[in-house]
Amino acid sequence: MLDISKIKTLRELKAAGWKSKTVKQELHDNLLRLLKSHDELFPGIIGYEDTVIPEICIALLAKHDMLFLGEKGQAKSRLMRGLIRLLDSHIPYVAGSDLHDDPLNPMTRQARRIVAAEGDSTPIAWWPREERYAERLAPGTKFADLIGEIDPAKLAAGTSMSTEDALHFGLIPRMHRGIFAMNEVPELDELVQVGLFNILEERDVQIRGYPVRFDIDVVILFSANPATYNRSGKVIPQLKDRIGSLIRTHYPRERETGIAIMEQEAGIDLDGEFPVRVPLFMKEICEQITIEARKSDFVDAQSGVSARFSISNYRTMIASARRRAALLREPTAVPRISDLAHIAASSLGKLELDLMSSHQMTEQQVIESVQVAAVRKVFDEYCDEHGIEEISSLFGKGVSIEVGDMLASADYAERLKRVPPAWEKAFEVNSSSDPAMRASCVEFVLAGLYAHEKISRSARHGRTSYET
Repeated sequence: MLDISKIKTLRELKAAGWKSKTVKQELHDNLLRLLKSHDELFPGIIGYEDTVIPEICIALLAKHDMLFLGEKGQAKSRLMRGLIRLLDSHIPYVAGSDLHDDPLNPMTRQARRIVAAEGDSTPIAWWPREERYAERLAPGTKFADLIGEIDPAKLAAGTSMSTEDALHFGLIPRMHRGIFAMNEVPELDELVQVGLFNILEERDVQIRGYPVRFDIDVVILFSANPATYNRSGKVIPQLKDRIGSLIRTHYPRERETGIAIMEQEAGIDLDGEFPVRVPLFMKEICEQITIEARKSDFVDAQSGVSARFSISNYRTMIASARRRAALLREPTAVPRISDLAHIAASSLGKLELDLMSSHQMTEQQVIESVQVAAVRKVFDEYCDEHGIEEISSLFGKGVSIEVGDMLASADYAERLKRVPPAWEKAFEVNSSSDPAMRASCVEFVLAGLYAHEKISRSARHGRTSYET
């Protein structure tokens, strides 16, 4: 391994035996090394081990530029940024060169002049991998931003327009020997797309028609949503044709995977003065709400429902439980169904409704409907039909139970004396003797009965009443 602290000149670099390689070859070699050692390729990425990641590996080994195609919240940007890990820790370049030229193969006239003048004494600097990645969001991006433009100041100084010395370089030339990522490529101006497919095919840069060419070495990545990428006219065919591999991302295939992503990305410390203990069924309901939203006829399926929907709602649910514990001075905060009444604040704006649906609903109504569907789905997995009928029959005798997100956990035992089977069913869901956990289980049972239309529910001033 090279000791970069000791290599300051071209002579020392040659003596150390350093060899030039393209960025794609660099990614190829480092990927093989990680595969051989069975190292984790994309730390923090969950659910893609057998689907997306193998496709990325094949594309890298094929030395392709890539398009990551998927709905919002499918870790497209994170996957692109994860490729930084496959770059060498540092690479040498001609000190003072604008485009980090390879000392053994300088590309720009500026770097060639330095090497010609200094010879083996050419000063060497080192470019860290973290700086060799750049990313740009397509909307509003101009040709000059990505490729470059004639610099009027240089023309005023007497520089000829037909030489590269007159250019102000854009992002892509400046990422020579690095990785450039373009997010939401269908929103890119057609003129810029033309410039991009020229780079993908010819690996060169041409500005304003002047015969200035660069043999640019860059890996280009794209991201897009299928609905816009496949729409006619959004992306020019020549650009599609020149992208080597299309990597299709997806939402979690299993609920357990979604829960793992939700917990990881929420990044909440559950300990502290008012520790939070989240029952498994509440985690399942939180993720199931997102699953039901993705299946809903009222939500635009082409837009998708991001994993951020689950993450935001999970944080809101925990925040509501912790607020209750602090106000009521309860030692432990346990989220309940009534805490989900607050997720509208973290859900609104994250769903795109299907405006072509025959039955229109407001976003608030959609959130409420998918929440009920989620509770019903999870409840069915915990409670048998016999138990449901036994409890609901008691409500048929005129029993009413009031619960709420600000009701003390200890009060639930007293209120459930009128419905003993509900209290016993709560024990089946979770055998904990903790009053806060039991209160959560009781609300789960009541909400499950409501979701199956066995009892009715009304809400007023933060309290919810279940009755016939």
